[in-house]
Amino acid sequence: MDTRCFGFFFVSLSLTVVAIAYDPDTLQDLCVADRTSGIKVNGFTCKPESNITASDFFFAGIGKPAVVNNTVGSAVTGANVEKIAGLNTLGVSLARIDYAPGGLNPPHTHPRATEVIFVLEGELDVGFITTANKLFAKTVKKGEVFVFPRGLIHYQKNNDKEKPASVISAFNSQLPGTQSMAATLFTATPAVPDHVLTTTFQIGTKEIEKIKSKFAPKKG
Repeated sequence: MDTRCFGFFFVSLSLTVVAIAYDPDTLQDLCVADRTSGIKVNGFTCKPESNITASDFFFAGIGKPAVVNNTVGSAVTGANVEKIAGLNTLGVSLARIDYAPGGLNPPHTHPRATEVIFVLEGELDVGFITTANKLFAKTVKKGEVFVFPRGLIHYQKNNDKEKPASVISAFNSQLPGTQSMAATLFTATPAVPDHVLTTTFQIGTKEIEKIKSKFAPKKG
């Protein structure tokens, strides 16, 4: 079986497993997201069934590698309820992550989901850190799987300095959310006070400002 085909077979199997979800259980067959509604609920309101089409359950965005053009060397393409309205209330989603040679998906968390990755191409160093500060790390290769428990800080790094890598991720949430540690602390609006950051990292204000400058939007 072709590895790419096997990857999608794996994802289907994974979604069956992770369907024991943290998102609320659905109480009807369908609740396709009405993203135009101004009503705020825990998720999205349902659009009328008369307006539902097969396209509400379709997305082609993870079939091809993304263009990676940032400083960390990775790009995430989500296939969640924001892209697939039919996922609303179903408690599952996918993503594709593409890594440039030597690229990193920096330390981050998903507050609403456990993540399972399947390596499509390449070799990655991956790991997560528990609340007891214990690191569980491993090298995973094409065709292999690794799990990141819900809410724990984790990362992936492409080992190869010459070739790209890619994975498919499965989540047990329609919208798992992502908080990147560095971006969250250094690009928050309003800004996290410098004295909080200097005390946290035990460095001076100049170093904090230098780090912030690295995350500032590039001027055209």
